Amino acid sequence: MSNPLALAVLASLAERPMYPYEITTTLRERGKDDSIRLNFGSLYSVIKSLEKHGFITPSHSEREGNRPERVVYEITEAGKVEAAAWLRELLAVPSKEYPDVEAGLSLIAMLSPEEVAALLRARLASLDAEIRTRDAGLTGAAAAGLPEIFLVEADYRLAMLRAERAWIDRFAARLEAGEVGGQDGWAEMARLRAAGASPEEIEEVVRRHLPADPTP
Repeated sequence: MSNPLALAVLASLAERPMYPYEITTTLRERGKDDSIRLNFGSLYSVIKSLEKHGFITPSHSEREGNRPERVVYEITEAGKVEAAAWLRELLAVPSKEYPDVEAGLSLIAMLSPEEVAALLRARLASLDAEIRTRDAGLTGAAAAGLPEIFLVEADYRLAMLRAERAWIDRFAARLEAGEVGGQDGWAEMARLRAAGASPEEIEEVVRRHLPADPTP
């Protein structure tokens, strides 16, 4: 199991037996959809997988009026053990993540340094707006008396946004000042590409600006 939604289902059922729609509603009411991708369609696949592995089991069925019968699930002892072990691993062991911005940064040579700097400045404006919104939300929740334990993931997300903002700001400033290592060659490639240069001409620029053995 690797889908965080599966862990959220186990955590929900560890509180009490629920039917699938109730699980989704409870998670959304608690704001967990800001940290875990909730999709009602994929929820049923997750539930079937958890049941197949013996981590949850049908408890009973319910019917209200003329509505279709719904199955209520409960967590098994094996499910409790799995959920606790999985949560401990998530908290203790760093894992490789693949943020979209990291993918974009790995491919910036497709654009010119000037355009990348401008795009990063635009990203900073969006980050500033999100930081203000999340900061106000946290402040309001704390002022309303919501215990900090229920806000830790929001506080973590805000800290990550601030860290990203600081890095993007520094990197954009260095690009604008022409201080990024290899920027001259990158700019030359961008100019050649814009002028319709051949792949061979661009490759020659790469060879001139890279060491013979680029491996660290």
